[in-house]
Amino acid sequence: MPTTKRKPLVAVLDWKTAPASNSGVDLEAKVLGKGVRTKYYLIDTEADFTPEILGADALIVWQNTLITERTLEQLKRCRALIRNGVGFDSVDITAAAARKIPVCNVPDYGTEEVADHAIALTLALTRQLFPLDAEAKRPGWKLVAKDKLRRTSTLTFGVIGLGRIGTAAALRAKALGFRVVFYDPHLPNGVHKAVGIERTDSLAKLLKQSDVVSIHCPLSAETHYLIAEKELSQMKPTAYLVNTARGGIVKKKAVLAALKKGVIAGAGLDVIEDEPLKTKAEARTPNLIATCHAAFCSREGMVEMRTTSARIAKQAIQGKRLDNVVNGVS
Repeated sequence: MPTTKRKPLVAVLDWKTAPASNSGVDLEAKVLGKGVRTKYYLIDTEADFTPEILGADALIVWQNTLITERTLEQLKRCRALIRNGVGFDSVDITAAAARKIPVCNVPDYGTEEVADHAIALTLALTRQLFPLDAEAKRPGWKLVAKDKLRRTSTLTFGVIGLGRIGTAAALRAKALGFRVVFYDPHLPNGVHKAVGIERTDSLAKLLKQSDVVSIHCPLSAETHYLIAEKELSQMKPTAYLVNTARGGIVKKKAVLAALKKGVIAGAGLDVIEDEPLKTKAEARTPNLIATCHAAFCSREGMVEMRTTSARIAKQAIQGKRLDNVVNGVS
């Protein structure tokens, strides 16, 4: 009897604790076509990887799923591992490269959304929206927050990392009247002239002059705990910290302590180290706005991200050149 030809398998791995996909793999399956098996798996850790997942031809991985060397060495036929998002710090890209497995990401899908979210957190802090909301819902108004409200044209917006999202956030802040400065040691001279903002040559200088510090750099060995006790102490006591990049860039223990002690005036954190918040005490931290690692989300952005990931998986299965490779494996 003739042997049935095996269909390639693309495994889409979502986080069981808080699934990001609201429709399984309908979009991915449409892009990949009927000649590919597209399956959806809910997992929490690498221990949840089944033999079927380990035998997939391509993996599309949502946030919070760690992929270490131990798992990479068990992948039997993986032609590409695609991080469904911008960051790829959850994947051991060096170990993947050693095994000739390309790791790809989707670097541009959420640029507008994350920049908008950073500005939304900034305005919520500088205009004290949540204290005002709480006060308006109590009988009588005392406007206890009125002395904390700020005029944007008198404030400095400091950007750490002037990549796609950092640039988009900087331009939005500039349009709102902020003076905008940035720190990014990896960019060539003259970038600030093209964008029309100012450059600082050290993180300390940016922290000391900024009224809002907005983080837009990737998480790496270089940026892990880039903002900790020392850096927070260098900020103005009236300044705000905004993080829509990666939780591990800001030391959670340090920022929560700084808020409790009044070292800084407030923080807007879409991403938090070891997220989500673990205790009621953490959640009660004063002057903290926390959102659910949702800055990247929008209907339009999710469609763009998922279809791009599926398109890269299809390139891998068809043996074509892959887009957005981050570990140098072609």
